[in-house]
This record gives sequence, C-alpha cells and structure tokens, in this order.
Amino acid sequence: MGLTELIAHAPWREAVTYRDTWPHEYVLLQKDEQRELLEAVCQRLRDGEGVPCRFFAMRNAYLFVGDHKYWLMTPPDQVAWDDEEVLNRAPLYRDRRDFVIQDGDGGMRNDYPSNPALQG
Repeated sequence: MGLTELIAHAPWREAVTYRDTWPHEYVLLQKDEQRELLEAVCQRLRDGEGVPCRFFAMRNAYLFVGDHKYWLMTPPDQVAWDDEEVLNRAPLYRDRRDFVIQDGDGGMRNDYPSNPALQG
C-alpha cells in the first residue's frame, strides 16, 4: 500500500487536550497497529523529504502530504518499534505557521500574529 492509502486507512483520533489551541490528530504505533504507516513516514523523513520547522522552541522535521503535515515526537532513526510511538498530523494553515510557530500565536486560524515569524 502507498503512503496516501496508509494515511487514508489509519484510525486518526482527535487530540482532545489541544482541541481549542493546537488542533491535531494522531495514531499510535502499537495500539492502532500502524507500523507500516510509521515505517513509511520514517523512511520519507530519513530520505530527506522532511521540512525543518519550529513549534516555539522545539525544532522538528515535518512531512507535508496532501492537506496535512505529519510529525513524530521521536527522530525517525530513533523510533523504538516495540514502544508506543505516536504519529501526529495537523491540517495545513497554508501560511508561515506551517513552518514557524512563534510566541503570541494561539494555534487557531484567527490567532495569527500581526508580525508573523520568518522561517529560521
């Protein structure tokens, strides 16, 4: 199965803790039996398809596919395949926040800072 098919068939669940601030969804490696999906995302990131982005002080590589960006909390070459790893995804803003989240941004579309950060 290709990456977009794996994404389409994954049982995405809402991250309810962040519903009102940074809405996103996630799947779990073990509980949701998503090893093939996580392996495909990790391979794409290892192959250099990830885009370096920043969520406040945290730097990470994001994979942009369709209308979402995808990220892991663990570097792709350090995923513990026997642990409960998480793959996250969020809808694209289609503005600079897809690359740099800065102080003053509350995560919702209408909270976009008046002085958006430059990528860096």
